[in-house]
Amino acid sequence: MLVPDPKVVRGLLTRYASLQIALAERHTPERARELEDVSYTLCVMMGTRGVHDAVAAGDALLVDGTGRPGSREAGGGKSLPVTV
Repeated sequence: MLVPDPKVVRGLLTRYASLQIALAERHTPERARELEDVSYTLCVMMGTRGVHDAVAAGDALLVDGTGRPGSREAGGGKSLPVTV
């Protein structure tokens, strides 16, 4: 299995979170379309069908390097998820 570049994943997660906030503040068709594009890209890159799973997989990749949610060994990794 290919593992996405963590730098690219971090950038997509950051953009996804920023667009969520921007849309909550003021909804525009352009922002909505960009959020759809970023969501789709995250899903493809992380190999998931839904954006929530993609965000979780992206967080896992950045936390433990696997790209799989919940894959940290017991007692390992004390980091919080990058996104909420």
